[in-house]
Amino acid sequence: MVVLEAFRTISDRTFDYYTYFGDLTYDFFSLHSRDILNVLHIFFKQTFNILLYITIVFTTMYLVMSIIVAFKKKQKESAFKFTKYPFVTIQIPTYNELAAINCARKALEFDYPKNRYEIILGDDSSDKKVSKQIDEFASKHKGIIKVTRRGANVGFKPGNLNHMLKYTKGEFIVIFDSDFLPKKDFLRRIIVPFVKDKRVDGVQARWVIKNFSQNFPSIIGGIIPMFSHHLGLPFFNFVKSNGFIAGSAEAVRKKTLVKLGGWQSGALTEDIEYSLRLTSLGRKIVYLENLRCDCEAPFTVKDLCKQQMRWSYGVISALKKHLFPIFTSRKIRATWKINPVILGSGYLVSLFFFLLFVTGFLSIITNEPQPIDWARFFSETGRNILLTSGYLFTSLIILKLGKRFNEAHRLIVASFSVGLLVIYTVTVGVFKAIFNRNMEWFMLAKKGNIVKSTAD
Repeated sequence: MVVLEAFRTISDRTFDYYTYFGDLTYDFFSLHSRDILNVLHIFFKQTFNILLYITIVFTTMYLVMSIIVAFKKKQKESAFKFTKYPFVTIQIPTYNELAAINCARKALEFDYPKNRYEIILGDDSSDKKVSKQIDEFASKHKGIIKVTRRGANVGFKPGNLNHMLKYTKGEFIVIFDSDFLPKKDFLRRIIVPFVKDKRVDGVQARWVIKNFSQNFPSIIGGIIPMFSHHLGLPFFNFVKSNGFIAGSAEAVRKKTLVKLGGWQSGALTEDIEYSLRLTSLGRKIVYLENLRCDCEAPFTVKDLCKQQMRWSYGVISALKKHLFPIFTSRKIRATWKINPVILGSGYLVSLFFFLLFVTGFLSIITNEPQPIDWARFFSETGRNILLTSGYLFTSLIILKLGKRFNEAHRLIVASFSVGLLVIYTVTVGVFKAIFNRNMEWFMLAKKGNIVKSTAD
C-alpha cells in the first residue's frame, strides 16, 4: 500500500508539472503567436526571394547557353583512314536484361575488322533464364563474344565493369548499356579521336532517344539527357572546355583507366566520377556531336523518378569529391572549370524549384489572415513562373535542335505534371548525397528486353 501511495503521489505531481508548463506554453503562444508567425513569415518570404533570384540567374544562364549552341557552327568530322586498326573491347554490362542481346547483335555488324575487336557481355543476372539465353546467343559467336560472371551484383554497374576489365584485351574500351543500338560505323568513328590525339582518354557519342514520344514519362526522361547532348556537351565544345562521358555509347583508353584504379565501385554515376577524375588530371574527353546512338528513356513514372534520383545522387556525390581539387588546380585551364559547375547546376535548379514551392507555401500560411486577393495571387505567381521560365524556353530550343519540336505542347504538359514529381525525387537524391545517405542502384524496365530469338 505504501508503494502504491508513493506511485500515485509521483504520478499526480508529474501530471501537475506538465499541466503547469502546458498552461504556460499555451498562454505564451496565445499572447505571442502572431508575433512568432510574423517573424516566420518574414523569414520564409525573404528566403523565397533569395531563391527566386538565384533560380532566375541559373535559368537565364541555360537560356543564353541554348541560344549560343543554336547559332554555333556545326562540328565537322573529317575523314580519317586507319593505317592500323587498334584492338578494341566492347563491354555490355547487364543485370537481368535480355536487351543486351540486341545490343550485341548490333555490335557484331560493325564495319570494323572482325579480328580487331571483341565483345564481352558482363552478366550479373540473378535470373537463370536470362543467363541461359545470353549463353545460347554467345555460343553462336565463339571467338568474338564472351560472357563474364561474378555471381553477385557487388558494386553495381562499375563493379561489373571492373570485373570485365580483367578479361579485356583491347587498347580501347567501348561501353554500351543494354538498350543502346549502335550503327555499323559507330566503332570506327568513336576510335578516331584516340588515334589522332594521345592526350584523349575519353570519347562520348550523342544519344538519340527513340521512344521519346511514347508517353509523358518518356518525354521528361528524354529531355533530360537531351540537355546534356544538345546543350551542355555542345556548349563545352564551343568554349573549348572538357567534355564528359555519359555512361553509355562512350569509349575510354584502357591504359589510363587501369592506371587510375578502374571505375569507382558502388558509384551510382561512375561515368561522371571518372570524367571529373580525368578533368582534374588535365586529360581530354571529346564529344562527337555527329556520332549518334539510339537508346531508350524510362517510360514509367516509377522508373523515371528512380533514375533521376540515382543520377542526382551520383552527380552531387562526384562533385563533392572532385569540385574543390578542380577549382584549385593551377594545371587546369579556366574554361575546363566550367564543366563541373554546369554539371551540378541542373540538379541544383531542381532543388531551388522545390525550395521555392516550400518557402512560398510556408510564407502564405504564416501570413496574417486576410481576404484572398486572387488577382494579386495569380499575377505574382504568373510573374514568378515567367521569370524562372528560362529552363522551359531552353527545353523548347533543345527540342528544336533535337528535331522534336512537334512534341513541345506535350513537353509543357509533362513538365507541370510528371516533371513536378521528378523535381521532388531529384531533391531527395541531392539531399541524400549531401548528407552521405546510402542509395541502391535501381534497374529500369526496357522495351528492348523483348528478344525474338537467340539463334543468331
